[in-house]
Amino acid sequence: MSENNNPKKEAGTGSKPESNSKNNDKKSKFNITWVYALIAISLFGIFLFQPTNEPIEVTWNRFEQEMLKANDVQKIEVVNNKKVEIYIRPDRLKDQKYNEVNNQKKSTFSTSQNPQYFFTIGSVEAFENRMDEAQKDFDPKERIDISFVERNNHFETILNWLLFPLLLIGVWLFIFRKMAGPNGAGGQIFNIGKSKAKIFDKDTAEVKVDFKDVAGLEEAKVEIKEIVDFLKNPQKYTQLGGKIPKGALLVGPPGTGKTLLAKAVAGEAHVPFFSMSGSDFVEMFVGVGASRVRDLFKQAKEKAPCIIFIDEIDAIGRARGKNPNWGANDERENTLNQLLTEMDGFGTNSGVIILAATNRADILDRALLRAGRFDRQIHVELPDLNERKEIFKVHLRPLQKLGADVNPEFLAKQTPGFSGADIANVTNEAALIAARKEKQLVEKQDFLDAIDRIVGGLEKKNKIISLEEKKTIAYHEAGHATVSWILEHANPLIKVTIVPRGQALGAAWYLPEERQLTTKEQMLDEMCAILGGRAAEDLFFGKISTGALNDLEKVTKQSYAMVSYFGMSDRIGNVSFYDSTGQNEYTFNKPYSEETAKAIDEETKKIIDQAYVRAKEVLNTFKTQHNALGELLLEKEVLFAEDLERILGPRPNGKTPYSDDDQAQKNKGAVPDNVPNDSNTSV
Repeated sequence: MSENNNPKKEAGTGSKPESNSKNNDKKSKFNITWVYALIAISLFGIFLFQPTNEPIEVTWNRFEQEMLKANDVQKIEVVNNKKVEIYIRPDRLKDQKYNEVNNQKKSTFSTSQNPQYFFTIGSVEAFENRMDEAQKDFDPKERIDISFVERNNHFETILNWLLFPLLLIGVWLFIFRKMAGPNGAGGQIFNIGKSKAKIFDKDTAEVKVDFKDVAGLEEAKVEIKEIVDFLKNPQKYTQLGGKIPKGALLVGPPGTGKTLLAKAVAGEAHVPFFSMSGSDFVEMFVGVGASRVRDLFKQAKEKAPCIIFIDEIDAIGRARGKNPNWGANDERENTLNQLLTEMDGFGTNSGVIILAATNRADILDRALLRAGRFDRQIHVELPDLNERKEIFKVHLRPLQKLGADVNPEFLAKQTPGFSGADIANVTNEAALIAARKEKQLVEKQDFLDAIDRIVGGLEKKNKIISLEEKKTIAYHEAGHATVSWILEHANPLIKVTIVPRGQALGAAWYLPEERQLTTKEQMLDEMCAILGGRAAEDLFFGKISTGALNDLEKVTKQSYAMVSYFGMSDRIGNVSFYDSTGQNEYTFNKPYSEETAKAIDEETKKIIDQAYVRAKEVLNTFKTQHNALGELLLEKEVLFAEDLERILGPRPNGKTPYSDDDQAQKNKGAVPDNVPNDSNTSV
């Protein structure tokens, strides 16, 4: 499954930009920046038109000798008892000694009444005494009287009072805007109850994914297309009295394409699409989740008809009363209650369709799944062989340089159980491997190496392993190969290796048959093949190792499932203790008695013991062939299905895991060419 862009949707008509510009002109809003600019211009004007002819400062001696005694002073003013301003007679300003005043640049509002000189005094009394001393020889008519003036600079006073508050307000507004922004710490505080849903519509962003980009999932697309068709042609259904489902729940394993299918709905429906994750509703503050649900549906009703998509709805949709927070006010339950009310409560939500996705439908609340809320449950399962082929075709499109030997059908056969996301990962990993090897094309072998890399992990050829350990690993893996080849219902082995990969010291790859039902005989044969490695160690070395940990874990789980889930034990009978509803997830009591629990343990051990004895019998019967496989594995480190057929003969059911067209296994010393993926049994 891929999300390829559709270039046709990017093209638009020539009339749309003009209409958008007209709408933008009509909706032009007031900008606060103009207010700031007007205030700045006003302040600049005030400073510009203020008188700039400031008086020139002089000393007392110059004032006394050049001005006062020369009878050039017209008047003297003491301003605020600190500053003495000197006014020179206008007719004396023409003298050369006052050139500094005449050369001074005059402002627009300057007049001859402005003082020309000044000096500061310490005290008024001392100044008066000095003036009396300087004018003691003057004629009384020529004496200059001293005027006292109280002068206040109102602008300076106002500015001094307002400067700090304005600065404080400016800093506060700056911090407030930063905090209230989408990335600010305060954005969540001031918008804590707002919905975090992303809106995709013609005014914001257009989703360029449609149903052509979703490979496989044909059954799921049939049901989901009906919802899209209703949004496009509602009269088709309403004229017959039908009503479109209010909600659809996409259920399936991870990576199967639930979210991609929702994107395709958004791209096909051409209506507002609200996308949100279930975890986006949950916060540490009480009541936030319910508030966001209300805000989400409020926005949706305003833009109806529309679609709301909630991904991973199990984050808030878990069954009420089953959470481990006993006795506490659970925010998830409050959010779920509000969601239930909005989806189908007393009010109406005409034109609002809910899509949700989860891979844990068993734990969802029953009220959420009832008809009227989620009318449909669309199961998105793992793709089968044909669907995997189509998915490979989609993901191979971006790879422009493909080798001629790359066949999507072959790759689909090698990847049973892979989801769409796994296939996308295989394709990308193959391209990276080809680039790492300095290739110009992505070839078939690169895809097989990518499958090995994803399933088993990275090869660790430099891992330090002693000769004795290597022989134990080889015989262990040969035991798996021998038993799985001989037993009729065991999965056919494709490849076995003792090259360490990831955490495994050895691995065996099988190609399981794609089936919907598994019989008891098939499960017993598979368990016997899994125990073949431990049986080989015990039989041929007389001791066992820790290498069978993964094998024993698989066998134990499978045996318990046979007894307690599938009713495959004659002693326990046709009963199943499997809880598909998840209601007993947090209960302390088991759904059976102590006697039954003891019987389950005994039956489980009996099945495992019988499979173990049977594996030993097979290995004893084919002892010579097993040892030959072990020695060949020590020599080559990698064996393929045709090696097993040459040594052990054809399989009992006549089925071989390779075809006549795939003969890459002939090169035994090379990296394997046919690598399936289902399971790896580690030592």
